Amino acid sequence: MQKEVTRTLKRLGWIALILLIGVVLIKMIEKKQTTKTIAVAVKITHLPDGNDLLTKGDVFEMLDRSFGYSMEGIPQSTVNVERIEKVLKENPFVLDAEAYMGANNTVQIDIEQRIPVIRIIDKMELSYYFDKDGNKMPTSKHFTARVLTATGNIPPYTPEFMERANHPLNQLFDLGEKLLADDLYHPMMEQIYVNAKREYTLIPKLGNQKILLGKYEEIDIKLENLKVFYNKAIANMGWRKYKTIDLRYKGQVVTEKR
Repeated sequence: MQKEVTRTLKRLGWIALILLIGVVLIKMIEKKQTTKTIAVAVKITHLPDGNDLLTKGDVFEMLDRSFGYSMEGIPQSTVNVERIEKVLKENPFVLDAEAYMGANNTVQIDIEQRIPVIRIIDKMELSYYFDKDGNKMPTSKHFTARVLTATGNIPPYTPEFMERANHPLNQLFDLGEKLLADDLYHPMMEQIYVNAKREYTLIPKLGNQKILLGKYEEIDIKLENLKVFYNKAIANMGWRKYKTIDLRYKGQVVTEKR
């Protein structure tokens, strides 16, 4: 009999403890929901060169414009992190955004920027960037990215350009990808120029040369021929000996010396 009473008291004790813990958790949740935020902390992952296309001020401006009020001093229960992330991801400079309640009642916002890889200046003199996935990005008022630049007879941007293999923007993006993926050409090339006949010219950073690619045909072969030429002829003659390097003729590299 005594053992049964003891077991019953133990069960009641455990039940009481569980109820007490439940009450404490509920009180903590209620307190957290009514506790007000004291700050908004924004962390922006820098571009590879350490610069930024948007600032913390831009982030606060976007949120204030979308929500109509500041995130500071509002109950934590009213902080809509999903909406914050959605608003920020709509910005063309933002690749990803994560919002959550951090320590010390702070709204923490982490932002990853899109990285521009090629700048387009079209025939209407409108300027913008492409990121590595071909997404269009505007130029930034805070920083001008020093990336491969394409100029000349480039038509205005159209969203479906990636679906059209013969579209000049598609060809430019494809050429840019090839140059950026190559250990020799990536640090070497500065500009792509497209003339009225849709012939492509590369302009390197060094040597003050023009590299004539011609029509966008057999580009991989032309770039490989150019690499062979650089490895052999340039190694012997030097960068500044040639005014033009012409790759327009199949299987040939035609040069003009200074």
